[in-house]
Amino acid sequence: MSQAVSRTARWRPPQPVCAVLFDLDGTLADTAPDLAAAVNRMRVRRGRDTLPLELLRPVASHGARGLLRVGMDVGPEHPDFEVLKREFLDEYERALAVHTRLFDGASSLLDALERAGVAWGVVTNKVMRFAAPVLEGLGLAARAGVLVGGDTTPHPKPHPAPLLEACRRLQVPAHRAVYVGDDLRDVQAARAAGMPAIAARYGYLGDGEPIERWGADEIIDHLEELVTLLHIKPS
Repeated sequence: MSQAVSRTARWRPPQPVCAVLFDLDGTLADTAPDLAAAVNRMRVRRGRDTLPLELLRPVASHGARGLLRVGMDVGPEHPDFEVLKREFLDEYERALAVHTRLFDGASSLLDALERAGVAWGVVTNKVMRFAAPVLEGLGLAARAGVLVGGDTTPHPKPHPAPLLEACRRLQVPAHRAVYVGDDLRDVQAARAAGMPAIAARYGYLGDGEPIERWGADEIIDHLEELVTLLHIKPS
C-alpha cells in the first residue's frame, strides 16, 4: 500500500474545507520548461551546450538561486551572481508562458472546487512580476480568489505570512483552509500558519529531505486525489 493511501485513512480534513491554496511552480503548474529555457539561452549565449530539462526540473521550485547553481555553476557567494540573476530574470520574463502548463488533473480539480463553492488561490514565492503573468497565461487570473507572491508580504515561505495574508483576503480562518505544495518550505509555512499541509509527490521536490519526512498531513500523487481526500461535493 502506498504512503499516500495509508495516510488517507488516518487524516481527516477540516469540515467543511473553506479554501484550498496552491503553490504555483511544481504544484499547480509545470513551469520548469520555461525556467530551464531561460537558463539554456544564457548558456548558448556563452557558447555552452544546453542542459536537459530533467537536470534542471528538480531545482525549478528554488527559483534563480537553484537554477543558476545547476545551470551556470554559480551560487550567491559568486561575485557575478547578482548580474547573472538579473540576466536570468529578464530572460524568463520575456518568455514565461510559452511551455508552462497546468499539471494533469488541475483543470478538473479547479472546476470541482468552483462547483462546490470552495474558494481557491495561489500562494507562491515567485514575485508578482512573474507570478501574475504566469497565472494570466494559464487562463486562471480571473478565476483565482487570491494570488499572493513572494513580495506581497515582508516574508516569503517558509514564513507563514503569505498564507495568512491569503486567508485574510479570502476571509477564511487558516485552520479551515488547506495548502498544497511540492517543497518542504510549503509544509513548514502551513504548519506555522496553523493550516493543514498536503505534499505533492508529483512535483519538483528538489534534492533535500525525502517527502515522507516533511511532516505533511497527506501526500498525493495526482491533483485529482484532492476531490476525494477533501470530500469536495457540488453545492
